[in-house]
Amino acid sequence: MRISKSAIFFLLFILIFSILVANVANLVNVNDELQDYEVYERRNREWINSQKLFPIGDSADHLIWFLQISDIHISIFHDSSRISELREFCLKTVNAIKPAVVLASGDLTDAKSKNNMGSRQFLKEWEFYRNILEETQVLSKTRWLDIRGNHDNFNIAGVDSKQNYYYNYSVQGRLHKRSYLHQVSQGGEKYSFIALDASLTPGPRRPFNFVGMLTKAESDYVTKLAEQARENGGNYTIWFGHYPTSCIIASGGVSSVRSLIGRYSESVAYVCGHLHRMGGLVPTMYTIQKLGFLELELGDWKDNRMIRLMAIDHGLFSFIDTPHGRWPLILITNPKHALYIMPKREAAAREHSAVSSHIRVLAFSVSKIIYVKIRINEAPWNEAYNVKGPLYVSKWDPTTYKMGIHYIHVEVKDEDGRIQKISQPFSLDGTKLTFDLLPRFILMSNASQVFQFMFAFMLVMCIVPLCLFRFFHRLVKDGRMSPPRLNRSSVLRLWIRKLWVLASVDRIYYPLIVYPLYLTCGPWSVGEIIEGHLGAIFAWGIVVNGSYLPGSFTYFYGYLQMFLCQFPMTLILANCVDKRLQYQLSTSGLKHTRSLIRLVINHIPFILIVSIQMLLAYFFWLAYGTLAFIIGPLRTWSIFLNVILWWQAITLPEKCTREAAAIWSGTSNKLTVSVNTNTADKQETDL
Repeated sequence: MRISKSAIFFLLFILIFSILVANVANLVNVNDELQDYEVYERRNREWINSQKLFPIGDSADHLIWFLQISDIHISIFHDSSRISELREFCLKTVNAIKPAVVLASGDLTDAKSKNNMGSRQFLKEWEFYRNILEETQVLSKTRWLDIRGNHDNFNIAGVDSKQNYYYNYSVQGRLHKRSYLHQVSQGGEKYSFIALDASLTPGPRRPFNFVGMLTKAESDYVTKLAEQARENGGNYTIWFGHYPTSCIIASGGVSSVRSLIGRYSESVAYVCGHLHRMGGLVPTMYTIQKLGFLELELGDWKDNRMIRLMAIDHGLFSFIDTPHGRWPLILITNPKHALYIMPKREAAAREHSAVSSHIRVLAFSVSKIIYVKIRINEAPWNEAYNVKGPLYVSKWDPTTYKMGIHYIHVEVKDEDGRIQKISQPFSLDGTKLTFDLLPRFILMSNASQVFQFMFAFMLVMCIVPLCLFRFFHRLVKDGRMSPPRLNRSSVLRLWIRKLWVLASVDRIYYPLIVYPLYLTCGPWSVGEIIEGHLGAIFAWGIVVNGSYLPGSFTYFYGYLQMFLCQFPMTLILANCVDKRLQYQLSTSGLKHTRSLIRLVINHIPFILIVSIQMLLAYFFWLAYGTLAFIIGPLRTWSIFLNVILWWQAITLPEKCTREAAAIWSGTSNKLTVSVNTNTADKQETDL
């Protein structure tokens, strides 16, 4: 039985698609099948056996709670309410919650110019940040652990640069230039907080520091901190940083950030910011990494005023994200939310939860709590009693709920009449819920590899079709392949013809092939990547101030150039060349005159793409200055290239389209005639 070409292409598509789906499924699999688990288990068995857990009852011991705030973006140009509400957070929220620690996970300042394109450190923004902390006396109420984000690192040549205001105006910068360890002893336990600084050194201006990097030196130092935390008797470790693990490159052959965190059994969670909930598209960006720890991205303070309350209660880690100023604030610590169960991190603690004597809830408000009521499933409400501080408990019989998923509901009312209710699923037998696919993909993937794939995909789309049509054209021209025979009314035939004709025109084909290839190796721009420091931007990285920063976001930048400009321009040029061919093949032999308005309408797509290119070039000038704009093959020179190619396409002489005309006019003998015609006759015909 003969198999058609369409069937073969379909089978190949199914095969490739299946491989892609399998890889994505493996990537986002959160089952507790840990990589190198035997090594991991052997490495940590001694530490695990040394830990002691206590029955979960109504005791206020073995409990800690703390806060996270991220992406504050204090700005001297935009939205002064970020500053005023941060002051309110330090005064009211911290006073009401009394956290053991506040984690400020980066982007403390905005560091963007008024037009949002330029970027540098503004001393006034850092003074605002420091003054708020001092004026509210928040540093005397809690331990404020801050760390740099990419905005705090814009336009900084190094950690010792005078522009590195984090060093002088942050809380921890004066003590620690980069990553650090802080330990808190409370309720009979010792809790370790490891700040992971993955900021680039040097720190270029935006947008090329979107992805962070963990060097070998920094990785070794952070490993030392983790070992120190264990040696000092740390029971639980919370890791925090600005970048999600998917946005951190591990350079110099070091292990990934996930491996670094996951190799320690006491690692409970990695909390971060940076992605701003993807502009609101992913409001809950959480997952459990393959090595068993939670990764939690917190929405930004900048636009959404989000804060996170976390607690570790008898070995069970719980959290809730909430908009600032919403009271009362409720966190159920036992039984734990079923979605966030960590089988390899909390196994013993969950066993204690299954035989615990009390439900445990933390309730906070700026005014006195009047009542805390609890019910499970559709059972009657039961009022909890206060043990100490925000801890409320209620007796229960967990054996009633030992199978499957159940729901616990809590209602809290404060003295000002505000009422809040929350509900969450729980499971005592290990029944698990599933995280949403998109958050898992964002947090469990490798952003650099995703950007590289996107860049490579657009590179293929810009080059391969033209090369294939060029190859087919040569085969038909040499008589080794029949001219294409497709349904004349099909859109597919129309665009095959357009691209085929384009690929046959040397003066347009070669520039369209060479330019995307150039983007893979040549410099995109040369200019002041950092003020006062010349550098060069390539797809594969940035060279500046004697340092090399591996390419990551650069690939996405190149992808946008090809997706928004180069690929559409290829289609526009194909259409122009094809129209030129049809015009030349017109049997009337008359050169039709066209009005200026008609010409403009016909070339609106070209005008639109060039306008986009000019806008992108203007933004690049605002970001990196005049020199980078002038020596800018990526943004600036491509405008002139496309204008020249467009002019070539609309004024193409007939001699450039003869071969294509012979193939697509339906008279194959024309090809032979045109090839054998002498040069003088061709020139005469053109005239």
